[in-house]
Order: sequence, then structure tokens, then C-alpha cells
Amino acid sequence: MPTVRLVTFLTRLGVAFALLVAAAPTAVAAASEPTDRSSAADAWQPPLSTRGRYIVDAQGQRFRLKAANWDGAQGSWTGSGDAADPANHHAGQNSYGIPLGLDRAPLTELLADFHQIGINSVRLPFSNEMIHATAPVPDVAVAANPHLRGKTPLQVYDAVVAALTQDGFAVVLNNHTNTSRWCCGIDGNERWNSSQPTQQWADDWVFMARRYAGDPRVVGADLYNEVRRDVLDDPNWGLGDGHDWYAAAQLAADRILTEANPRLLIVVEGINWTGLPVDGLPHDRPTLTPARTLSHTLVDARKLVYSAHFYGYTGPKHSGATGIGETHDPRYQDLTRDQLYQVLADQAFFVTTEGRHYTAPVWISEFGIGAGETDAAARAWFGNITDYFADHDADFAYWPLVGWEGHDDWALLRYDSSGRRYGILDQGDWRSTAWDHLLDSPTRTGSVDPVPVWRMLATDHGDQVESLRVRAGGDWDSGAYKAACPDGLRLIGLSHSGGRGLCTDTSAGDLRAGGDTQTVVTDERYVPAAGDWAGGYTKLQCPAGQFVIGYSRRGERVSAALCAPARTSLGLGGRTVWFDRSDNRPADGAGDDFAYGRYKGQCAADEYAAGIAFTTRIGSATGPAALLCDPLRP
Repeated sequence: MPTVRLVTFLTRLGVAFALLVAAAPTAVAAASEPTDRSSAADAWQPPLSTRGRYIVDAQGQRFRLKAANWDGAQGSWTGSGDAADPANHHAGQNSYGIPLGLDRAPLTELLADFHQIGINSVRLPFSNEMIHATAPVPDVAVAANPHLRGKTPLQVYDAVVAALTQDGFAVVLNNHTNTSRWCCGIDGNERWNSSQPTQQWADDWVFMARRYAGDPRVVGADLYNEVRRDVLDDPNWGLGDGHDWYAAAQLAADRILTEANPRLLIVVEGINWTGLPVDGLPHDRPTLTPARTLSHTLVDARKLVYSAHFYGYTGPKHSGATGIGETHDPRYQDLTRDQLYQVLADQAFFVTTEGRHYTAPVWISEFGIGAGETDAAARAWFGNITDYFADHDADFAYWPLVGWEGHDDWALLRYDSSGRRYGILDQGDWRSTAWDHLLDSPTRTGSVDPVPVWRMLATDHGDQVESLRVRAGGDWDSGAYKAACPDGLRLIGLSHSGGRGLCTDTSAGDLRAGGDTQTVVTDERYVPAAGDWAGGYTKLQCPAGQFVIGYSRRGERVSAALCAPARTSLGLGGRTVWFDRSDNRPADGAGDDFAYGRYKGQCAADEYAAGIAFTTRIGSATGPAALLCDPLRP
């Protein structure tokens, strides 16, 4: 997030140093006449969901997130009068954080300005501390909105959400920080659980999702901002420990969708930073790259959105700090246009490739630059990256939306103490050319046809039962690690070891019949006479008319197959797909590598999995060795 960022490392050994990135000097070049986009919030019908790489509304119409970040409720407001000064943001000083600008302009005027700049949605940060704060905000913080006097920070947040949605904007709730303070350094907010247990963090999300469940234009839950290293430890993606962002996001997402509001999009940001930013020591900005080999599967397979942040003064291996010695690591603004585009593809936009287990919309939920920026490389970067977003029809959210004149020149809209507005709508803001291009470039509109869904199952560290219908039936194999495809999808692939699976609805859509009937298969009772399709191996075969939707394992040994009845007749007399000695997958690579580094087998798109074979012979591998793949139709 930063226009000015002060990052302080405080180690337990007492070593401390500061990293400072200063705001750019004053500016400026003339801009073209401002464009009035006051009617740019197109008609759309909630709730939102996904179709491949696109977000769509309830009618299946493309909805592009053309957004900006209205910050403050995460802790940017200090109550200092004219400036939100991050250098003064010590823990607890600004526990009444609220969206910025409420002291400068009435809500109605702010929203009118938001419409005019052309956005249709707002990413609205909050802190966990804000949720629990009980003291009313000072009157000065809402001076231009006297109806908000005497309200707690959460009540002010409520009023802002209601105003935005009633005015037609989509709102994405964003858990930005644990404590109400400026983000994003070594500050007790590095991870979702830096200042609170993961359970409390997930509870807070359920609370927030329920709180706005009655407002259909609250469309998304952006789970946590810029997950990064603290003094001693890195976050990770899939290790199964207390720093596992992949697992924490999966937990919170499924709780939100099952306990609070099943209509919300779930936004999962990549990992923002690992390692110490010092030459000679390993450090990196993984962003979304881990999703290539370990992606999320939610109880609603069409609710996942991935996100990433890009700023010119940071880089693929550059923290954005000064004075630390990352001298060999280029920033994004140091890259050529072609180099930048390759990095954007590698770190984030690969996710938009259709037909993969990780396919999802990518929302660039933060990027920005100062109106007073004069550095040629920084300006070129802004032009290049907005060109890329325009050319790739990207969903985006600029940082930030609202600021103070004379202080925060990164904001699209700035207001002085009398409420006078400055910014992107006015002549002299050099950013307007790039902003206009981003908003006005060709974009996909209208109906988006449904596309096949591919989703990974992973039992690396426990269960992944993503079917609500299966969950309703209780624990179907106690003590085993269990996995089940989301409702509407069927199992189509398995790995020989490691417990990975692949789900899809390709070619057949939702194959399952109505009702919650399911069959747990633990032996060969359903293998027909003269139907030995895997000689010498134990075969867990579904009853006639049923197909595999899940599996369980004890160690590497297959424990059970979970089968469900089909809504239509199924074909028989299929084929055995062996994968105990090499990969055996369709040549088109649909679904992509769902078990990286493991042997895997996969039925074809016009087939369903009717059985799983494995061996229990001493000295032999006990993982799945073959699938029985039958044709979808007789």
C-alpha cells in the first residue's frame, strides 16, 4: 500500500534498523481535459461469481472490477488534523481508524466524485482492532458528516458500506491489518495471525461476512493484505504449520461460505515477501507463483479470485526499502517493458490461463503512483503497467482513492481542509492519460459462456472435503484423511502418492442426482463377475449408476472411495488407466499438473472415474495405481 512507508525491524536480539521510501517530489505536466464518467457504474445484478478467468454477475454478464482502495479504516487516520502520518503510527495511537475524507467532504459528494472518475467498485480495508473498538470516533474525524458523530469505528464503516452500495458500487471487504495502524512493514501485522490466533481471525471474518450478508452489493471478502515475513519467520504456502497462508485462507474461505454468506467472492492474495532484504541472503516476492502447484478449492468452486500487488519501487526480489543493500535486485520500474510484462505473467497473470486447476480471475488490488512523481523510470513503469492491464482486460484497484491535498499525492482524489477537491479529475495530473487508457480500452462485456471447472484436492495435512452434501452426511471414514469434490464436480484424476486429486465438471456439468445419497466403498463387493479390470490389485468400484466424487487414505494406502448416484445413465465397459510407473493423462493437459513431482492418472473429458485400484502387497507401493474410466454416456 504505500505512498510513504516506514518499516521497522525489531529483532529479539535488540537489533533495529529502519527502511524508508519517501514520497516523490512535486510535479508537473499538463493533462488532457477530464472525462466525466459519472454514469460509469454499469447496471449489474449481484451476486458475483466466476466463469474461468472472468467475474460475472447473477445474469452471467461480465463484471470487471474497476476499483480503488478507500483506505483509513485499517488505521491510516491518526486524528492529527491535516495528515495521516505513517511515521507516527505506533500501536494503539489510532485505534479509531475510519475511511479517509469524512472530515473533509460529505459522503454524497465523495461518492459523486467516485462515480466521476469511473470506478464501479471499492476495496474497503479494515483492521481486526476496528471491529472490536467500542469508543466513538472523535467529532473531528467526521466533521463533514455530522450524522456520524458519536458512532464507533465499526458503525462508521457500516454507514460507508451502506452509502456505497446504495449508490450502486460493489464493495469488497478487505482485512488489511490486525491492529489499527499504517501498513506494511514489521509491525505486528505481517500475517493474519501475527497479533491474534488464526481461530480469532477466522471468527472475525465470519462476523464481518454475516454483518453485511443482507447487502447483496457487498460482493467479496479479501482475506488478508500483503502476507509477509516478520522478524524471524516467513509465511509459506502449504507446509501445514502456523505460518501456512494457503491453509489459513482455505479455512477462512470455507467458513465464510458455509457459516456466513455463500454469495461472497473469496479473494486470496499471494505471498508478498519472504526472506531478509539484504544482498547475499535469500529473499523473494512469491506473489501467486505457489498456486501453480497448490491451488485453492472452495466449497463453491466458482467463488475464488486470486490477487496481487505491484508498485514501481518494489521488485520481484526487491522489498521497496532503501538503505538495506538490495543493490543487485531491480525494481519493477527498472525493468524494460518486455521484462515487466514477462514478470507480470509469471507472478500473477498465468492464473488466468483457462483449463487449469488454478484458473481464476486475477485482481490487481493495489498499484499506484504519486501525482508529483518526476522520475522518468517511475512514470514509464506506470504507463507500461496500465497498458498491460488494459491489454489484458484486467480487474484492478488503484491505491489509494482518497487523500489530503498537500500530503498524499498518490490519491486519485485529494481534499483540502475546506473540502476543495484536487486530483485525477483536474488538469495538470499527469496520471490521467494512463488512467483514461485503462478505463477506456476495449473490454469484454456481455454474457460469458460457462467453461469447464478444474479444481485440485490436497490431503497433504488433513481433510479437504469441499462438498456440502458430503459434509451433511458426517464423517464417512473416521481417522482417515478424506477428500471430496465440490458439489457439481466429479473426481477425474488421482496421484500415485501424496493424496492429490483433480475434480471437474467438463463434458457433463453437474453429474450428480438429487438428494444426499452416497456410497462409501471399502472392498470389492461392487466389482462384477468377470470384471477384473486391475488384476492382482484391490479394486474399490462404485455401484452401477454411480461415480467417484471423493476418496480417503491412511498414509499412502487407499482407505475408501466415495461414490454418488448419477442423474442420467452412465456408460460401462471403459478402460483401466495405470499410473503407478509414470503419468497417464490426456494429451491436451486439461487441468494441468495437479500433483507436481508425482505420478498421476486422469480419465478423459468424456469419461468418469468408476473405481480406484491399489495394492497391499508387502514391499509394494500402496498408493492408487489405476483408475477405472468409463464413458459418460451409454
